[in-house]
Amino acid sequence: MNKSDLIESIAHSAQISKIAAERGLNGLLSTLSAAITEGKRVTLVGFGSFSVVDRAPRKGRNPKTGETVPIPPRRVVKFRPGKELAGKILCD
Repeated sequence: MNKSDLIESIAHSAQISKIAAERGLNGLLSTLSAAITEGKRVTLVGFGSFSVVDRAPRKGRNPKTGETVPIPPRRVVKFRPGKELAGKILCD
């Protein structure tokens, strides 16, 4: 499912126009992005939570040459599904 499919689905299920659904989705995404950028945890009950975690530096391996390559530390976004979503995924 891509963004336009998601907008269409939101518009249909909420019985609103596609323009209103797009505005709502864009607002949600910009709010989530801003909060995650600030390092805040975002929890959507029943769906899951987004958080920023720090990855430690580590050693990787170039598969072509077999050479060991250092991988620098970095921050990544982590998603953890909520119980309700995880239950639906595991039962299907």
